[in-house]
Amino acid sequence: MGNARNIAFWVVLFLLILALFNLFSGGNSTLQSRAVGYSDFVAAVEAGQVSSVTLDGEQVRYKSSDGSDFVTIMPQDAEVTSLLLESGVPVEAESQQQSGFQSFILSLLPFLLLIGVWIYFMNRMQGGGKGGAMGFGKSKAKMLTEKQGRVTFDDVAGIDEAKEELEEIVEFLRNPQKFSRLGGKIPKGALLVGPPGTGKTLLARAIAGEAGVPFFTISGSDFVEMFVGVGASRVRDMFEQAKKNAPCIVFIDEIDAVGRHRGAGYGGGNDEREQTLNQLLVEMDGFEANEGVIILAATNRKDVLDPALLRPGRFDRNVTVGNPDIKGREKILGVHARKTPLGPDVDLRIIARGTPGFSGADLANLVNEAALMAARVGRRFVTMEDFESAKDKVMMGAERRSMVLTQDQKEKTAYHEAGHAVVGLALPECDPVYKATIIPRGGALGMVVSLPEMDRLNYHRDECEQRLAMTMAGKAAEVIKYGEDHVSNGPAGDIMQASQLARAMVMRWGMSDKVGNIDYAEAHEGYSGNTAGFSVSAHTKELIEEEVKRFIQTGYDRAMEILLERKDEWERLAEGLLEYETLTGDEIKRVMKGEPPHAEDDGDDADEGSAPSVTAIPKTKPRSKPSGEGGMEPEPSA
Repeated sequence: MGNARNIAFWVVLFLLILALFNLFSGGNSTLQSRAVGYSDFVAAVEAGQVSSVTLDGEQVRYKSSDGSDFVTIMPQDAEVTSLLLESGVPVEAESQQQSGFQSFILSLLPFLLLIGVWIYFMNRMQGGGKGGAMGFGKSKAKMLTEKQGRVTFDDVAGIDEAKEELEEIVEFLRNPQKFSRLGGKIPKGALLVGPPGTGKTLLARAIAGEAGVPFFTISGSDFVEMFVGVGASRVRDMFEQAKKNAPCIVFIDEIDAVGRHRGAGYGGGNDEREQTLNQLLVEMDGFEANEGVIILAATNRKDVLDPALLRPGRFDRNVTVGNPDIKGREKILGVHARKTPLGPDVDLRIIARGTPGFSGADLANLVNEAALMAARVGRRFVTMEDFESAKDKVMMGAERRSMVLTQDQKEKTAYHEAGHAVVGLALPECDPVYKATIIPRGGALGMVVSLPEMDRLNYHRDECEQRLAMTMAGKAAEVIKYGEDHVSNGPAGDIMQASQLARAMVMRWGMSDKVGNIDYAEAHEGYSGNTAGFSVSAHTKELIEEEVKRFIQTGYDRAMEILLERKDEWERLAEGLLEYETLTGDEIKRVMKGEPPHAEDDGDDADEGSAPSVTAIPKTKPRSKPSGEGGMEPEPSA
């Protein structure tokens, strides 16, 4: 059908060109002739300079003795024929009536033009390409080949367990007989679950690169359109393409856009998203087998997916791709630093230790920022100093040295951050303090940075209580120094962090004896998914808020007590921050003792296990495992 439309289109186009050629062909000779006046023509005839004449209505075309062509217009009352015959000039006459075929073509020309335009647009709308106006049902999946950048498992680091689970799929695609001899079947699909930036898409491309098979990629949102049934049509078309290229891999990114729980929408059974999901379920494991087609999907929200999508036979494997540990971060840094010339002082393990909670995308951005900083100052390779500056910029924001702060604002910021640092050093379960600064970065006027000795996988109650004390130490410092009536809005970020931690302790982690070991978080936040029908009484809500307030107040009182006991050290550290603006961990300890921050034996006194690198997480963008405390905010938080 599509070929017939194409043939008809070219036939009509040929006829149009032929008609236009016949229409204008008569004027070609006129265009090539030089126009002269009628009197000049008569004079040339009388002088014997005309060799031949052609009469075409009012138009007279003649050829001179030297072979030149001329054309003139004959007056109505002129007797040019008798003049030419008397002068002995050969005369030819052309008919003014067109041929029957030419007249027929010219009469049909408007209709042929309309038919040609109609055929052209119908061809574009129905079969002329996926981008046509009516090409809704065509799949938007793109096929990637080795020419477009082959990725292998060597380009993926830090997620060894996930790689091991997926290497078997590569073996299935390379050598299916190895498993079919024992009755094993190739898996239908694998679901990659993990936070953003951990390498789910990269891992899927690596599988295709290792197996050497076609790789189709599409986003979950590409299936859904405003017209009902379009998504299901695209699913069918995608699987048809995949079967033609089998064995192959189809990667659906962000599958939660189309794979959410059925029955939860407003459209009921006619909802477009649900019809698309139903078609996807049938194609993955229905009556017709899809041999050699493996579906890989990625999502950050496995909890919202429909249970039918997760059963064996569809997504046979759930692969968790989490944030890397310190060894994984070191390997990821090595992968991203392959094309970056590193200086002799760069130690990737120290950088890895100073970036807890970073994903693969975060580490790639860190290496890129370090390279940009080195290029900005004209270095030929990237140094450790560039990595430190890039880390501070990525995690805390760029320095805002152009911000004009009064001496009073600097002083309040210094005492605020000094309070965080003193309390953090006094409490043994707090992460070691590695940097304190009063240089504005991002949305904070200052920052105290604490770095865990190792990746923290869980929190204990005493650790959380001490962290609350360190978090509330900034406000306690302002109250001690300036009084209750002169407390600024600087502790807004501290209060937000403390509230989040205290609510998690009470409502999720069961650390409150009065509230008990019940998860109230989802019901308290109004979530109606897994806790449908579960409600919290007014008394329980009041008890939860009382316990949250008690945890925060206990931490505040503890911070107040420590600062009063160590007031001299706190005052010295605040004055040191006013003078030096930024102090590292060992420098903070010296300043608190009344010593100069820089000692001659810095390298000998430094702890062997300590790292010169520091991390900070600004309060304006908290992570799940914050490592930074404090920070004066220039504007009140909403």
